[in-house]
Amino acid sequence: MSWNLRARQQAYLAQEQGVIHKEWGGRLSVALAFPNSYYVGMSSLALQILYRQFNAHANAVCERVFWDQEGAAAGEPLLTLESGRTVAEADVWAFTISYEMDYFNVVAMLRQAGVPLLARDRDESWPLLIAGGPGVTMNPEPMAPFFDAIVIGEGEEVLEDLIELFQQAIAAPRAELWAALAAIPGVYVPALTPPVQEQDTDLQRIPRLWVRDLQRFPPVSSLYAPETEFKGMHLMEIARGCGRGCRFCLAGYVYRPPREQPLSALLAWAEAGLQHTSRLGLISAAVSDHTQIDELATALQEMGARFSVSSMRVDPISLPLLRAMRASGAQTLTIAPEAGSRRLRNVIAKTQTEDQLLHAVELAAELNFPQIKFYFMVGHPTETQDDMEELVAFVHKARAIFKRRIAMNATPFVPKAHTPFQWMPMTPARTLKKRQRWLQRQVGRLQVAVRADSPSWAEVQGVLSRGDRRLAGVLRDMRELSVTHFWQTMQQHGLERDQFLGQLPVGQRMPWMIVESGVSEQFYRYEWRQAQRSRLGPHCPPDSAGCLSCGVCDEEWAFRFSNGVPAKRQSIVLDA
Repeated sequence: MSWNLRARQQAYLAQEQGVIHKEWGGRLSVALAFPNSYYVGMSSLALQILYRQFNAHANAVCERVFWDQEGAAAGEPLLTLESGRTVAEADVWAFTISYEMDYFNVVAMLRQAGVPLLARDRDESWPLLIAGGPGVTMNPEPMAPFFDAIVIGEGEEVLEDLIELFQQAIAAPRAELWAALAAIPGVYVPALTPPVQEQDTDLQRIPRLWVRDLQRFPPVSSLYAPETEFKGMHLMEIARGCGRGCRFCLAGYVYRPPREQPLSALLAWAEAGLQHTSRLGLISAAVSDHTQIDELATALQEMGARFSVSSMRVDPISLPLLRAMRASGAQTLTIAPEAGSRRLRNVIAKTQTEDQLLHAVELAAELNFPQIKFYFMVGHPTETQDDMEELVAFVHKARAIFKRRIAMNATPFVPKAHTPFQWMPMTPARTLKKRQRWLQRQVGRLQVAVRADSPSWAEVQGVLSRGDRRLAGVLRDMRELSVTHFWQTMQQHGLERDQFLGQLPVGQRMPWMIVESGVSEQFYRYEWRQAQRSRLGPHCPPDSAGCLSCGVCDEEWAFRFSNGVPAKRQSIVLDA
């Protein structure tokens, strides 16, 4: 064992609240991995939900594993946090993967642990590897050969079945265990499922899971640690999913249908959390879309809670929420216009108007927020220099109103599988860099700080987001983490970037069609056509938090496009 590594782990444990220690003897052992740093992983509410759910079983023990770049560089082994055991000792190694760029860390962790990289090379003497999370739900193919099974959708819904199966059959021959896993709805076993081919007429598709009753698995913090982005904050997911329908947004499709927690449950969870900390974090795709957000914000303020929110819409904006946030000490108001012109916001189906956005800026000034942060994307489909000029003009107007600190992100657009933009070409990195530099010069004169993610790495993300199983060989064979080496390794495998980054044929079979997302192909095509015309859906009220396009919901709330009949989608409100 590396004493340096264990000393770092012990330092983390000494600062944590809520950690669970169990003996391994006679129990199903699960190494729960987040393929990024402790700082990032411990900021993940999904990790904490799974940690609590696994450990709720008396006959199971779950310990955390994080990617430790320092330890890997020093040749240290990969150890679980709680007891310092090697990952290879666990029965199950479960990954929660949020982001395509963490795929590199997944492979590095397997290599560091000394585990054969590909599922086909592992028998029952090795841990069974299973993955889940939004990073692999909508297109699991680049990661598929590494895992014995991948959970498609919200893992809470199937975790009980998996634990029961593992407790009964974890020592069975791997082929038998694969067959048993494949029989569970929503579980994808790549070894038993051939990749999608263009000529396929009868696809074997894996349904995306979603939780009908979120209160069965309280989406709240179970661990508190200072060495994280949220620094001991009690996180609460107040709603899941989004009915807005932004065409670029993977989260808006991977978490359908929209569901919200009742006020009574949220207040009970807040009261419990305040026993540990005075700080709360409200999480959802759009916190201000909760139908009782005004009441929730007022009640939390009366409870003496200090709280912040993950994101907020301004169409309309919640004044009680803003006032309560500022009174509780919130320093930053975060707004996501995503595009600077109304035309381009129509293309991406972002319904906020400039008047609504500037009204939010006015409120931030009146309430003395120290900072405003804007989230924009650069390189949206059909984006022109005129759209960039309008973005800068908007920032000028915001600066005239708000005299304190303004920061903004200029993130490159990356097309994602199972969204209306899944066929769209990606703007070349050279063009993205040019627009980012121009934007930094223009708004820098206004003393606006710009954070601009790397266009070169965004292209790599674009390949991974729409890639197929051939990319597993690329990930396996990489020996250094650089953009140049990625493209070189792709070429060695006979793959070209334009295969994945260019315009894709609408209607052609795609690798990610192995997943049944719950949204019909006809609906995606309809939204894609509307985007070409710079149109919102024809039945989209500008201030609606419900459906933003034509569609009807079936009895399972899987969204379909049926005969062009419009139906307003509202959040499912869960009973207390």
